[in-house]
Amino acid sequence: MITVSKEDYLKAILEAESEGETVISATLVHWLSVSAPAVTMALRRLKKDGLVRMQPGGQVGLTVSGRKIARKLTLRHHLIERMLAEIFGMEWYKVHDEAERLEHAVSPDFEDKLLAKLGRGGACPHGNLSERESPASRRRRGLLLLSHVEAGGNYQVSGIYERDRHLLEFLEQRGIRPGAYVRVAGRNYDQTLTLATTAGTISLGRSAAEKVWVTEAGRRTRTAAALSSSS
Repeated sequence: MITVSKEDYLKAILEAESEGETVISATLVHWLSVSAPAVTMALRRLKKDGLVRMQPGGQVGLTVSGRKIARKLTLRHHLIERMLAEIFGMEWYKVHDEAERLEHAVSPDFEDKLLAKLGRGGACPHGNLSERESPASRRRRGLLLLSHVEAGGNYQVSGIYERDRHLLEFLEQRGIRPGAYVRVAGRNYDQTLTLATTAGTISLGRSAAEKVWVTEAGRRTRTAAALSSSS
């Protein structure tokens, strides 16, 4: 039987992999805010059920069955986020936490209705696809981490790490949201970035910039031009 707890572990493993992390027990302790003994017991049950496999060095991997369940839950979470934003108008930085609470309560019938209404291919309010991507996959699509971009360039925010509500609110207040344009005015000695956004000229630290994926602004839009003139 697949319980809510097992689903949470499987989804956490898939999400951590998509962030480029090597998943070990300590990763899940941090990711799920649970104790080390609880993770050990959960992984033991998941391995017995054929949903995870333990690799050399303690690395945790999903089996085919485990990955299928994790992907299904991830798609459901994605659809709920889109429903909350696109149908109910909830702010983009609030929908992740709400979807975490709702994802286990959605029936297969309702999930089918959401798919029919919203479609499978759209991005969530944070700019992320329903199919979890690795950092390498994002780079192949031409995306860059904001922490790695060159000074003087104009960029558009593509996707943002969505699990940290405080980070999302922090970025929103500074004009950094999916679809927004930013101009990198400077890279500073203390590893901060000076950015021009719709909120004005701001400073952003490396830890936050590493959670934001951007793409080079391919054409000079009205918004990008306004940002250039504002600084």
